[in-house]
Amino acid sequence: MEGVSGHHRTRTVGIGRAHAKAILLGEHAVVYGAPALAVPIPQLSATASAGWSHGPADTSGGEGNLSFTMTGSVSRAMVTQVSGGLRRLTAAFKARTGVRDHAHLDVIVDGTIPPGRGLGSSAATSRAIVLALADLHDRELTGSAAFELVQTAENVAHGRASGVDAMAVGAAAPLRFQAGQAHELSVGCDTLLVVADSGTYGSTKEAVELLRAGFRRDGTRESFLHRARVLVDTAALALAEGRPLEAGAQLTHYHELLATAGLSTDRIDALVEAALDAGALGAKITGGGLGGCVIALARPEHTRNVTVRLHDAGAVQTWVVPLRRHADHV
Repeated sequence: MEGVSGHHRTRTVGIGRAHAKAILLGEHAVVYGAPALAVPIPQLSATASAGWSHGPADTSGGEGNLSFTMTGSVSRAMVTQVSGGLRRLTAAFKARTGVRDHAHLDVIVDGTIPPGRGLGSSAATSRAIVLALADLHDRELTGSAAFELVQTAENVAHGRASGVDAMAVGAAAPLRFQAGQAHELSVGCDTLLVVADSGTYGSTKEAVELLRAGFRRDGTRESFLHRARVLVDTAALALAEGRPLEAGAQLTHYHELLATAGLSTDRIDALVEAALDAGALGAKITGGGLGGCVIALARPEHTRNVTVRLHDAGAVQTWVVPLRRHADHV
């Protein structure tokens, strides 16, 4: 059991924070045990506060003693989904840490991560809540315990989740993730990652089923996974050895792999093309697909032009993330 036992409330409010992430390469293949490369996006974050409410206590030990609020422009459907997951997450947290207090809780999440864009909004929200609950109840959670709790929520939200989102939203630096294990990704070159929001929602569940149906129909699973592994490993080596041009080419090749599988859209393809025309070293869709965001790897001197061209091509928001070994952690 994590933390310490006891039932005394040592705090009135607990705070937890997590950040967004972008997958450099490895989407979908990572679910089948292949590696993926991910980058934290500290500019976009989720902050959760958990506090005691004056509502009636649930002495039955059930999960009805919880109120949940999300600030910002989020849809009612997302609030409903997260609210249901939060009750299960809270129950799992209590079971893990031995908390037996049934007082009414108020949980508030304030986030700047756009949902449905492949940036890890659901995982960051779950991690922020887990850390807020730990802070409120004065429990120490190990990194593996926090990961497992967030992963439980991700499996509910997305089906069988790979775990890369649950790991990356708490990472302090770029990482290589495979089969539940993560290692810091060595970056030996000075590049920037431009993240562009297409303004359209993606659907991870729909994309996963579309890819799975294609595998069954065409028998392409093994060739897809082999190609994905080669691109990920080639990009990781190129980044470590300071060859950004080669690393960028792998991003573009991975986009072509996903597009061939039917996971891109005309709008996403137009953003990828715009970034490449503006001098990006490589560009691709990021996340589950069928919408969401595009990422472009660029040298510092080309970043402004890439950003302008992405907006001209229809991006509604952009963020620039330094891709280096030691990233700032939220």
